[in-house]
Amino acid sequence: MSSENQKSEGGGGGEPPEQLAFIREAVRKAEVPRAKPRTWRGAALAKSLPVARVLVDKGVLHLDRYFDYAVPEELDEQAQPGVRVRVRFGAGTRNVRSGRREGGGLIDGFLVERVAESDYSGPLAALAQVVSPEPVLGEELLGLARAVADRYAGSLADVLQLAVPPRHARAEARAAGETPPPPAAPDAGSWRRYGHGTEFLGALASGGAPRAVWTALPGPEWAEEIARAVQATLASGRGALVVVPAGRPAARVDAALTQLMGAGQHALLTADVGQERRYREWLSVRRGAVRAVVGTRAAMFAPVRNLGLVVIWDDGDASHSDDNAPFPHVREVLELRASRDKCGFLLGSWSCTVEAAQLVESGWAAPLVADREQVRGAAPLVRTVGDGDLARDEAARAARLPSLAWNVVREGLKHGPVLVQVPRRGYVPRLACERCREPARCRHCAGPLEARDGGGLWCGWCGVEEGAWHCGECGGFRLRAQVVGARRTAEELGRAFPAVPVRTSGREQVLDTMAGTPALVVSTPGAEPVAEGGYAAALLLDGWAMLGRPDLRAGEEALRRWISAAALVRPQGVGGTVVVVAEPTLRPVQALVRWDPVGHAVRELSERAELGFPPVSRMASVAGTSEALSGFLAAAELPPDAAVLGPVPMPETGPGPARRPGAAPAGERWERVLVRVPPGSGAALAASLKAAQAARMARGAGEPVRIRVDPLDIG
Repeated sequence: MSSENQKSEGGGGGEPPEQLAFIREAVRKAEVPRAKPRTWRGAALAKSLPVARVLVDKGVLHLDRYFDYAVPEELDEQAQPGVRVRVRFGAGTRNVRSGRREGGGLIDGFLVERVAESDYSGPLAALAQVVSPEPVLGEELLGLARAVADRYAGSLADVLQLAVPPRHARAEARAAGETPPPPAAPDAGSWRRYGHGTEFLGALASGGAPRAVWTALPGPEWAEEIARAVQATLASGRGALVVVPAGRPAARVDAALTQLMGAGQHALLTADVGQERRYREWLSVRRGAVRAVVGTRAAMFAPVRNLGLVVIWDDGDASHSDDNAPFPHVREVLELRASRDKCGFLLGSWSCTVEAAQLVESGWAAPLVADREQVRGAAPLVRTVGDGDLARDEAARAARLPSLAWNVVREGLKHGPVLVQVPRRGYVPRLACERCREPARCRHCAGPLEARDGGGLWCGWCGVEEGAWHCGECGGFRLRAQVVGARRTAEELGRAFPAVPVRTSGREQVLDTMAGTPALVVSTPGAEPVAEGGYAAALLLDGWAMLGRPDLRAGEEALRRWISAAALVRPQGVGGTVVVVAEPTLRPVQALVRWDPVGHAVRELSERAELGFPPVSRMASVAGTSEALSGFLAAAELPPDAAVLGPVPMPETGPGPARRPGAAPAGERWERVLVRVPPGSGAALAASLKAAQAARMARGAGEPVRIRVDPLDIG
């Protein structure tokens, strides 16, 4: 110590020099080491519940579990269950400093719970960051996501990617509004047309939980009827959730709810509204400011508080099945929610799927249908044109439409618009043998042949011209248009009716509504616009093309598409007529003529029960290369009552057309097996497939194997 310092401290009474005070303060601060950013090296831990269990967003089955992390004291207040966090993952056990594991890459996750001690005996890494203090993952949503993951042999992280929308900071910053008071119970309205319809609304309004499979009458009233069911549920002080297959029906239910209850009572969750608005609406539901939701597929996970009713409209639409792993279906998820939350369930459609018939057959849900007199009064007249009629019809041989169809179109245009449904999109017609209807294929790559403007035949996959085609099945040399696209049909009708405007609705441009003035509307299935006052007539062309699809659901799907189009036509009492070009003796055609979709579904269910087909049995599709598939099946411990069907080769994906969901990667040869189990073994099948896939991924198997439980397309 210097004499100058000694003098100042020895009783002279003076203050220590300013520079020395700065040095001493710096030494005192250095005694507590500063935490390294994102690793929190040396930082004190939270005094209460210092361990956080985190679900990391990896989405791989062998990591489908929670991981423990230390909670720094500085993050103690923000690190609450349900918030989004970022953590270090993949560091191993070598990089440990000051009792904390460091290293690894930053990855997103959800904080599931806080505990006092970890089950892991080694050093823990610290939470790197709390991304947002907004708790977006509640206990109910977490439990539902886990149940869905187990049912579909998937990972919890993959389900949460579907269930929780991406974060938008500006949406989180907005304060939640006040919850509006419950509306009054609605009048039954058009629900009086159905047997027990008034009782169904009354049960919802009184706090009950009825379950019903509702076969809606044709016409536009379905959206208002759903809105009345939602209002009845809200009147009891509970919430409601409605899931529809696309944005257009969502807009119709949205408009019906707004007209019935006013703005602010419900949220609209669709991809069309944009990321910020969708997240803002989702937050208003989670915070309890809104108690009713209308949306498309992802809305099936909407965190509605005190859920009293779940509704799905048109469950046979393929849009209700997610194309991302683990491929959940809206109908099954809403069934889970109805069972878990003990709430009401309403499955509605103009048609009826086999799965819906099974819900009624098992007693899980009750039928909600109108009597035959009401059906006859609301449905249009349906007429058929079969192959025999086409053979005797001179007009049908010269053009694609039979005389009956021309007459119906001509008469319908005197009173309003006419709908023409064609089963495929596009302009270039696909070709088939005129004699046996075997599709015309390229000799080089087996791709489909197409007719172009120059008159030649060209392959739609490899582009090679075919100069001398003949049928490999019957030896025929004449071709016919297998399916004529919407644009070409519109051109043909435009030439036949030059004074009438022709509109098309399909993939390139989907029309929402049409005026009630005379016009021809050519549409693909699912893209039919709603006409003001209904269509005067409808033509359903190429019915054999939809019925001839090599799929278990071909008849059911054809009937659903026909009824969806025919439901837009005016009732028979005011001249509404539908002409379907299909063999009249076939079961789906007869169901359309009688307007009896429920009877068709019941008969289909009975036949599938005898053959052990879904949905009576549970089935999973497993696809991959031959080597990967055989190795997977050898390692999987399937239930004793499982039956393995296959393997069979999958269609090779060509370079031209877009790859369908579930198809093999382009250029690869894949095979597929179907694993079927009887009722009661579905959970065991999903668990065994999930365990085998997790073990395979943990070993680092290179070639992928794709698992899909309850696939829509099984051939």
